[in-house]
Amino acid sequence: MANMNRPAPVELCHKNMRFLITHNPTNSTLHSFIEDLKRYGATTVVRVCDVTYDKAPLEKDGISVVLVDDWLSLLKKKFQEDPGCCVAVHCVAGLGRAPVLVALALIESGMQYEDAIQLIRQKRRGAINSKQLTYLEKYRSKHRLRFKDSHTQKNKCCIM
Repeated sequence: MANMNRPAPVELCHKNMRFLITHNPTNSTLHSFIEDLKRYGATTVVRVCDVTYDKAPLEKDGISVVLVDDWLSLLKKKFQEDPGCCVAVHCVAGLGRAPVLVALALIESGMQYEDAIQLIRQKRRGAINSKQLTYLEKYRSKHRLRFKDSHTQKNKCCIM
C-alpha cells in the first residue's frame, strides 16, 4: 500500500524544545519511519492513537515507544535532562492530536496560543481543526514548561 499522500514529518523548534510531528506508521511503512526517526536522532516515540505497528523493530534500533500518559511531565523531564533534544509526536495523520499536544507544550513554555497555532500551521498545513482551536484558545497555561535558556543545545530527537 502506498503512503496514502500523508504529509512528511515536520520539525518545530522553540527555545530548548524540538518536536517532530508525524503520521502513524504501519508495519509495511515501519522501515521508512525508523529511517526518519534516525535522521532526526529520535530515541523515543509517543503514540497518540491506536496501535498500528509492531514496536519491536524500533526497540531493536534503540528507539522506545511509549503512550502519552502525562505529556507535560514527560516533556519537562526530557527537556531538563537533555535540553535541545527533539520529541516526535504522532497520531493517525499528524494533523489533530499530535499538533494539539505540541501547541499545549508551546503555550506552557510561554508562547501565545495564536503564535503556537501559526508556527504549527506554517509547518503542518491543515493542522488543528476548529474544535481543537477553540480548546486551545480557552486553555490557560500554568507555565509548566518554562526553562532557563541552555547555551548547549544538542541535536538529538525523541519521538513521542
